[in-house]
Amino acid sequence: MALQTSGLFFVIFWSCTFGIQLDGHGYTGVLIAINPAVPEQPNGQVLLKRIEDMIKDASLSLSKTAGNRFHFKEVTILIPSNWKTQKEYKKARTERYDKAHVIVADPNPAYGDEPYTLQYGQCGDEGQYIHLTPNFLLDDKLVPVYGERNKVFVHEWAHLRWGLYDEYSDEQPFYLSGQGKVEATRCSIKITGQQCGRSKAGCKNPCDTDKKTGLPTGDCLFLPDTHTSAQESIMAFPRLYSVVDFCTTETHNAEAPNRQNHMCGNRAALDVILNSSVDAGVPEPSAPFPTVYPTVWKVQRRTRVVCLVLDVSGSMSGPRILLLQQAATLFLQEIIEDTAIVGIVKFQSTASIQKSLTLIDSEQTREKLVKALPTTADGGTQICQGINKALQVVMEDDRNTEGDELVLLTDGEAGDNMQLCLKTVKSSGATVHTIALGPKADKILQVMAKETGGIFHQSTDSIDSNALVDAFASLTTSDGNLAQQVIQLESSGKTTLHWFDGTFNVDLTVGKNTVITIIYGASPPRISIRSPSGHTLSGSDFNHNRPRKTLSLKIAGTAEVGEWQYSLLNEGSSAQAMAITVTSRAARADVPPITVKAHMNQKSSDGKKAMVVYVSVTQKGVPVIMADVTATLVSDKEKIQLQLEDKGTGADAIRHDGIYSKYFTEMKSGRYSLKVRVQNKGKARISTHRHSGAPYIPGYVVNGSVVLNPPKPPVNHETVEVGSFSRTATGESFEVKLPPGSTGPPPFPPCKITDLEAKLEGDNVTLTWTAPGASYDQGTASVYHIHWSEDLGLLRRDFKKTHAVNTSALLPQEAGSIEEYSFSSYHFNITNGTSVFFAIAAQNAKFVPSEMSNIARVVKYEPPVHKSKFVQCWESY
Repeated sequence: MALQTSGLFFVIFWSCTFGIQLDGHGYTGVLIAINPAVPEQPNGQVLLKRIEDMIKDASLSLSKTAGNRFHFKEVTILIPSNWKTQKEYKKARTERYDKAHVIVADPNPAYGDEPYTLQYGQCGDEGQYIHLTPNFLLDDKLVPVYGERNKVFVHEWAHLRWGLYDEYSDEQPFYLSGQGKVEATRCSIKITGQQCGRSKAGCKNPCDTDKKTGLPTGDCLFLPDTHTSAQESIMAFPRLYSVVDFCTTETHNAEAPNRQNHMCGNRAALDVILNSSVDAGVPEPSAPFPTVYPTVWKVQRRTRVVCLVLDVSGSMSGPRILLLQQAATLFLQEIIEDTAIVGIVKFQSTASIQKSLTLIDSEQTREKLVKALPTTADGGTQICQGINKALQVVMEDDRNTEGDELVLLTDGEAGDNMQLCLKTVKSSGATVHTIALGPKADKILQVMAKETGGIFHQSTDSIDSNALVDAFASLTTSDGNLAQQVIQLESSGKTTLHWFDGTFNVDLTVGKNTVITIIYGASPPRISIRSPSGHTLSGSDFNHNRPRKTLSLKIAGTAEVGEWQYSLLNEGSSAQAMAITVTSRAARADVPPITVKAHMNQKSSDGKKAMVVYVSVTQKGVPVIMADVTATLVSDKEKIQLQLEDKGTGADAIRHDGIYSKYFTEMKSGRYSLKVRVQNKGKARISTHRHSGAPYIPGYVVNGSVVLNPPKPPVNHETVEVGSFSRTATGESFEVKLPPGSTGPPPFPPCKITDLEAKLEGDNVTLTWTAPGASYDQGTASVYHIHWSEDLGLLRRDFKKTHAVNTSALLPQEAGSIEEYSFSSYHFNITNGTSVFFAIAAQNAKFVPSEMSNIARVVKYEPPVHKSKFVQCWESY
């Protein structure tokens, strides 16, 4: 396909979508990315072949599930740029490592070679990515352990696409059923097998029994029968040959204490797929799919080519043109990586080239680019002319715009045809990152970023917010090489007549190429920066660019580890704005830095549902837990600060997984920026506790005989202190559009309680849970409703028709508090081997109820009494 637009000639080689799409019943836009740390030799081409084979076979396996509704249609593999270019590798367009749905990378210490999916949200929410290791794809010895790769991939796809959870459980591998029978945690119950008390002597069946619980002891395993006829479920045992589908409402094991039941309200996997996932409502095909394998593309990113497209219209004059210079200077001097190629275009009533494409190979070339930044502003706002001129610039290296990037900054509405311009950009294959400076910037900026695979930022036009600097600082390379990634340690600002003080921490994982940048609005401040060892730096140590009102200092070698203190004194006669930014890189290539990523669960909202802020804090995929995480959301109308939690309650799905979350409820119409600050206040730890993954099968029962697999490699689950660290990160901006005339969103309910637990202690039942708020996870609810039933199905279907517990004496505490409530069990008439199920719902002062909580269960177990000979004889007598 060829397209001629505005004097530019583009050749489109293959279709490109942004994110996974469902075309009919076939998935397109699936991106698999190989980490650059994976060596090309000796097995690179074998690895690519294994990926292709896995996807093709997985498409066939997927088509057999869920009523034959789904298969893979188009998949793209992103080849590392450090691999040798091949003729079959097309030039990557918008495909980037950080956008991949599947990554092939070195093992995560918490999982080893076990495939897993990173999930942020609740049941039915899409996950972030699937992680596979090269060894999983290359070593056939792992097939008996985890299963055929294609079925394992379908298991992980169900996590990623449909928000399903595992139907096995490492924490509770056995449970007592409602009939008092010991069952293995699985779905469906039709999967047969036997217990195995593993020891040096082999396998003991049955296992020893815990006298308190009646369950097998902790060393007991469940070994499935390879000749079982059960067809479900892939979420429990994808390794079994007969298992080809997901549990239905009819075959679902709602009693099993697995994460699927806990997270999804004891609902069947297929029920979630068809009614609650992103693919809810997809009908069964009118006829079975023909056996058609998916198309697999191979693409590779080349040298990064970026063109700054800068608005210098009349509205940009004064403070805004200064702010543009300060932010773009930081980007050119510190953020854009070596070997990148950069050009600069400015636009007003017309557009012109400030700097043709320039290879960044030295500090001198960076300085030449900085000097080419525009210094004056006047005229109209012809955004399209700027974009068209930028597309001409990025063609200078190879006569091709595919995969190149534009960074468009503007503060006004376009004076030309933006729809035609949008069509031109989409056809070019270039990515456009857009920055809206101030509230009046054209609304199409967000659309343009979304439809070209770019990032949208909303920025205030004040120095003390540091928002424009943060927007440029977030445009880092994203090829998966953490050693080259710029890490922001500090970003803060203040308008003051006097002192502006603060601290930042350099930890053991960073310190190379550390740069301190200070910008100001009127006169240079007096600077005092104290290192951890007590050495003091002053303004004379900084490079001072007076026209751009910027001071910068690059610390030689590796910056000193510890807390740094800074003090900036405004020596002018009136208050002025000042801001400080500290960036760094990994201290060593073999020690990955702690990284922070932030995003909202939606890019826009109509206010009908609360939005969620997510922040990931990890060290090469390993969670950093118990950190202090604060999010700041700013629009032209308000500034909101939220304290994020990783406790597995409220907006947070899983406790201590390094994902910090919070509901955003105080919404007003407007565009918001998102900025987060992460610190260690003495409690932060590295945690290698796994939360999901492909089930490791310890062995099988084959024709009545036990066949054991090698033991799973041990993982050290002891948390490790990380020391003091600080990070700031900027997420993509978002927009709230409330209905006309609305002053705020509708009343929100208390959030769903997700950590309800129940204990039977003598004749009393004790329930514990975390208090929700009046509005999701904020404020205080007004009342609790606790219900119970011996019928799990009835409690799930109709909470109000089950038995109520008297809660008149139970007053809700503030959101986040730990609640405990005890009451007598005499109402239940519970006998040995029977179960009672409990659930709770909260209600706020406006009588808006929450969803029903997760279901907790108590089982009464009385161990058998073994009578002594004396007693037996006495009774006989």
